[in-house]
Amino acid sequence: MARLKIAVLFGGCSEEHPVSVKSAQEIARNLDTEKYEPFYVGITKSGAWKLCDGPGEDWENGRCRTAVLSPDRSVRGLLVLEQGRYETIGLDVVMPVLHGTLGEDGAIQGLLELSGIPYVGCDVPSSALCMDKSLAYVVAGSAGIATPNFWTVTGKEDDIDPDRLTYPVFVKPARSGSSFGVSKVSRKEELPGAVDTARQYDTKVLIEEAVVGSEIGCAVLGTELDLVVGELDHIALSRGFFRIHQEDRPETGSENATAIVPADIPAESRTRVQETAKAVYRALGCGGLSRVDMFLTEDGEVVLNEVNTLPGMTSYSRYPRMMAAAGFPLAEVIDRLVSSALAVAGESR
Repeated sequence: MARLKIAVLFGGCSEEHPVSVKSAQEIARNLDTEKYEPFYVGITKSGAWKLCDGPGEDWENGRCRTAVLSPDRSVRGLLVLEQGRYETIGLDVVMPVLHGTLGEDGAIQGLLELSGIPYVGCDVPSSALCMDKSLAYVVAGSAGIATPNFWTVTGKEDDIDPDRLTYPVFVKPARSGSSFGVSKVSRKEELPGAVDTARQYDTKVLIEEAVVGSEIGCAVLGTELDLVVGELDHIALSRGFFRIHQEDRPETGSENATAIVPADIPAESRTRVQETAKAVYRALGCGGLSRVDMFLTEDGEVVLNEVNTLPGMTSYSRYPRMMAAAGFPLAEVIDRLVSSALAVAGESR
């Protein structure tokens, strides 16, 4: 049986470039080469596309060739520059392992839609919707899912009266990944500086009231009618707030947070959180995979925090750990993602 030709896209222009490279390394370690013929396409921080031997730490300095994903559906693959001419490599499926801006916001998904090549993960609308936390709150809220109270700031002329807020609040870029640009504001005097920090990453800023509760994550895999959830995790904090992927050496663990898998919560709460995660996933039109982050309050209410449509896949990332705890090792997750992408593409033809 012929192997499926799969392109793994990694790197990218966002601040999450290093995490993406590490995610791709873990994918490479778990990709069954008896089933798949991989083509690793690294995107530099400046946006150059390179077909390389693999996603190693020093991949840019290895043997690389200029490559682009053709938007021409008659090609359905990569165009690779070879001795002044373009060679075509046909692809069966693409796996984006890109986080943050231009990887998780619908941009790369739009190019993949143009290419006609099946791809892993959420489609253009759901990627864009989940990336914008304020819009995700609006849609989830309309589906009856609890969200924090929030306000948005979209321009310098937009003024938020600091006296109308109940502190503490979190100030964050509305459309950015991980915890870049996020500040916890305990006093109104801190608000302007926090907004300026968030604006370094996005022109649209989200201000939301802090939710008192445990931070719980749920890994979701599959399509709307056939969803699988992993074990939940609980982010236990010693101080401050959870800053995912902000550590100097994240492989060694966080300075103030520990992810407990399975989450140390009652069985009834576990079921409620998993059902809420699936409801969020469906309401926002997700497909393939997502990590749904929520708060569980003392009175048992589940409140949406955010949705990550291309969560980290590193050796220390939350999504693969939750799936593995539920009996789905990363190799099987990859197989399910590819099968789902091919099935969705077949249905749309």
